[in-house]
Amino acid sequence: MSDSDLVQCFNRGCGLKYNPKENKEDSCRHHPGEPVFHDAYKGWSCCNKKCTDFTEFLNIKGCTLSCHSNVKPPEPEKPKHLEIDNSEIIEVKPIVPTYLPRPPFETPMVVMKPDIAPSLKQQVKQKHNSVEKSDTNEIAIGTACKNKGCKITYQGPDTNNEKCVYHSGHPVFHEGLKFWSCCKKRTTDFQAFLDQVGCEEGTHLWKKESGDKNKVNCRWDYHQTGSHVIVAIYAKQYDVDETIVKLNPIRLFANLVFPQDNASFLLDVELRGVVDVEKSKVTMYGTKVEISLKKAEPGSWSRLDIPRSIVEPEKEAKEKQNTDQEISSKVEAVDLSDL
Repeated sequence: MSDSDLVQCFNRGCGLKYNPKENKEDSCRHHPGEPVFHDAYKGWSCCNKKCTDFTEFLNIKGCTLSCHSNVKPPEPEKPKHLEIDNSEIIEVKPIVPTYLPRPPFETPMVVMKPDIAPSLKQQVKQKHNSVEKSDTNEIAIGTACKNKGCKITYQGPDTNNEKCVYHSGHPVFHEGLKFWSCCKKRTTDFQAFLDQVGCEEGTHLWKKESGDKNKVNCRWDYHQTGSHVIVAIYAKQYDVDETIVKLNPIRLFANLVFPQDNASFLLDVELRGVVDVEKSKVTMYGTKVEISLKKAEPGSWSRLDIPRSIVEPEKEAKEKQNTDQEISSKVEAVDLSDL
């Protein structure tokens, strides 16, 4: 039979010409389904064979045997286009976002009742038991020297005869360099910075004097979701009973107390957005205090706080006059006494 007598098969995936007199039930191998293109994959709705290459897709063998057919499958219906009257004027009103009114900064604050993690509860219980049994004037074995950079721990009265080699200054981190303000031996490796021998000698300091007033520069940061802003203050050995966190809709105040060093950490910021105080919560862990602020309205905050230099320029100017002139505003000083 000549090619002119052959009939074209229109079954998907076949594409062969056939002799109508020899058309049997298993002559045509084709795909009864429709081609599917999704997420760079190409396949057929009738079988689970998928690929990413178009040529490979065309070469996928049919999954069904039947007779050839010279009837073209119906074309999918095209979406109907609605005729629009060009003379009709459609007024589009801009969507104007609405914001909650911002309460004043002096709004009364609420003292938050914290949730204490089980592991921290156990530590607090053990600490209270040890305080009741021990003499407050006695130095406990294993107490670390409070002078910065000294790695000696108290092992008995003979330890006082050992020299205390320490750093009298404060740690400084600036442009990748790490050093002490008192000796300025600079390094880029953090471990080498921690192992750096002190530059002065003196006597060990096992307890902070009650008259000393120290501020601890705890590391803190925050992250946010669509509904919450979570502030984390990283600290160890803080007093759970003395630590206070207070909130009002636009202000966060946190004061962490460290009785061993007679020191504290203070965070007092005006929040960028408005929070729902009743749905916010505070959780205390052994290594951090986590403050979950519930946003009063959904959205993303560009930052956590409004700089106080914008809110209270006069107060900010006074604070800058009292700042140590030797420390640059670009240098971040960190208290490493708990390392």
